[in-house]
Amino acid sequence: MKIPVLSAIRRRAACVRALGGRTPAFARQLHLAPPFLLDHYVPRYMMISSIDEAKKRSRAYAHLRNCNLCPRKCGVNRYEKTGMCLIGSDVVVNVIAPHFGEEPCIQGHNGSGSVFFSMCNLRCSFCQNHDISHQKKGFNLRPDELADWFLKLQEVGNVHNINLITPEHVVPQVALAILDARDRGLTRPIIYNTSAYDSLASLELLDGLVDIYLPDFKVWEPATSKRLLKADDYATAARESIKAMHAQVGDLSFTPDGIAKKGLLVRHLVMPGLEDEGKRIMKFLADEVSTDCFVNIMEQYHPDAHVGKPRRKTSASNGASDGLPLGNKNLEDVRYSDINRAVKAEEVSSVRKAAEEAGLWRFCDPPGHDGFNL
Repeated sequence: MKIPVLSAIRRRAACVRALGGRTPAFARQLHLAPPFLLDHYVPRYMMISSIDEAKKRSRAYAHLRNCNLCPRKCGVNRYEKTGMCLIGSDVVVNVIAPHFGEEPCIQGHNGSGSVFFSMCNLRCSFCQNHDISHQKKGFNLRPDELADWFLKLQEVGNVHNINLITPEHVVPQVALAILDARDRGLTRPIIYNTSAYDSLASLELLDGLVDIYLPDFKVWEPATSKRLLKADDYATAARESIKAMHAQVGDLSFTPDGIAKKGLLVRHLVMPGLEDEGKRIMKFLADEVSTDCFVNIMEQYHPDAHVGKPRRKTSASNGASDGLPLGNKNLEDVRYSDINRAVKAEEVSSVRKAAEEAGLWRFCDPPGHDGFNL
């Protein structure tokens, strides 16, 4: 029974050696409350015992044979066929590279080691990455080959973390890849960058492997999620998932260099006319997750994917488009016309105000200096 403990201690020592054996001296020290400031950080996967590792490997293979990774619960054997996500036992990756489009505390100076997985378990009508998540484009990788890329990002890219983007449908493969890469020298924190449409079974498999959870809580009302995301149970799943994520890793914390290492960071993209749903999301985070929750209220929504496209003709409508008569100037002739515009500044500010009134105070705001925004 001592062997797992010794192996965990050795991995921790190896990680500390990789950090130079001490807390580095940084040009700018952060002035944060102790709960959010870490002297140094060892990724959670470095501390997993050999027994827990074996259990996770076994569960990962079991999930692939009877897929229940998300609320879709397709139940397919992914070695033989695919479910809603159209991905089998290998992952399909579109892009792997250092990324500088994330929050400053995530990307830092060297970039976030981002892995963009192809396909998704949602079908968001407004998806900003629809060319990746709606289309099966990229190259197939086995878990051990994915682990190779984690190590390349660390050794060649010198990235601050491994950022798994839209990984909800490939959690078993990701878990196997993390364990494989750890055994071969990976020491970077793992970020699980998700839509929050996850199952609790999936998050249980990730417990101990993920350091930062980065969910996007999109909308609140079932009718909205059914129409725009094609999943009427989205908000229910997101609430359960985000609470489970916070229970695992707590509030977002940083090392003195300003880089986030552990915790929960929740994104919310404010959308046209849906600010009331954003306000409900902020209240949920404050009341049921933590008033110390780190939140990024995003204003960069723009019409994309299916939004603003001409309505589709259907035989059922005898030449009409999406069930509406053609040529009627009193009716909209584009799809999702209610969100076919940029978000207004007052819509964003109203969500921010609601967040502050709910008790939230840690926001991803543009910094008033050349450093990171914390």
